[in-house]
Amino acid sequence: MPLPPPSRARSALAVLLLLAAAGPAAAAELVVVSWGGAYQRSQEEALFQPWMERTGHRIVVEGGYSGGLAEIKAQVETGDVSWDLVSVEAEDAVLGCEEGLLERLDHSMLPPAPDGTPAAADFVAGGLFECGVGNNLASVVIAWDRGRLAPPPTALRDFFDLEKYPGKRGLRRTVRGNLEMALVADGVPAARVYRELRAEAGVARAFAMLETLREHAVWWEAGSQPPQLLADGEVRMTTAFNGRIFDAVATEGKDFAILWDGQVYTQGYFVIPAGSRHKRLALELIAYATATERLADQFSRIAYAPARRSAQARIRGYYHDPALDIRPYLTTTPPNLDNAVRADVDFWLDRQTELNERFLAWLSR
Repeated sequence: MPLPPPSRARSALAVLLLLAAAGPAAAAELVVVSWGGAYQRSQEEALFQPWMERTGHRIVVEGGYSGGLAEIKAQVETGDVSWDLVSVEAEDAVLGCEEGLLERLDHSMLPPAPDGTPAAADFVAGGLFECGVGNNLASVVIAWDRGRLAPPPTALRDFFDLEKYPGKRGLRRTVRGNLEMALVADGVPAARVYRELRAEAGVARAFAMLETLREHAVWWEAGSQPPQLLADGEVRMTTAFNGRIFDAVATEGKDFAILWDGQVYTQGYFVIPAGSRHKRLALELIAYATATERLADQFSRIAYAPARRSAQARIRGYYHDPALDIRPYLTTTPPNLDNAVRADVDFWLDRQTELNERFLAWLSR
């Protein structure tokens, strides 16, 4: 991850202490790092603001995080840890734990579901591990503008069909996700994708599919770009984060649609950098922010899926417009998971460097 520029804006969410007994000296300031945009806004509204009002502590949110461990590693190795809580992707959570960059967490602190189900049984598979507590499940999907594309695509292979759907395609400038989608489009069932990719023939097959789009690709990096590419008519279809597409529909009135076939989804986690000055409070914030009610509140605001089953069961309409049903846009809502690819963390930890170098070399040809 590139180091944050000095001009990065800090979103300071401060509230007056509600309990006079707490006193100014008792209040602490936690630095929480998030992704910016609609996702960060959902965290601020549903998680951070209520926690501050409840505890009297202050949260300063550093937005614009783009993933990776470089900044966490620099802080830990110098002993100058300024971040207290970070929202990270699964690969960074696992690798950071292995490298001793993250604190081990006590999952017994997590509250049960409202019906008494222990947290360990309520979180989705993989939602808890020794250095992380799951917060969300997010997807890379195919999106298009209904007003510019008809008939609608019905399978991932349509994204690669330039005869049926001529025009530009938006693709994320990364190897992860693209290889998986290429294989599904070429007829590989989602459940067999990583078996194929563990062999050279499978990797070559995926790159061969991507090659068909190379001259028609518009590459994006920031999650805000795909909705803009669609809005500007620069692409006929694009890969995109499902939450970003919903946000454009809900807040900007865009007539965007999602194809879920072959979606690639992964989990996001809360982690604490090793040596955090406020570890105890960060743990308390994690427990609060991943309780059923809080997750249901957050993911009624943005269309990623909560990491707890009891939270998804409570989600109905969009928070800001209850008449808008958010559930069809959630990663884990049936039938969105039909033929979905769950990102294999171990595979990418083993092959990320090698395949990324191959991807960049392919791009530069």
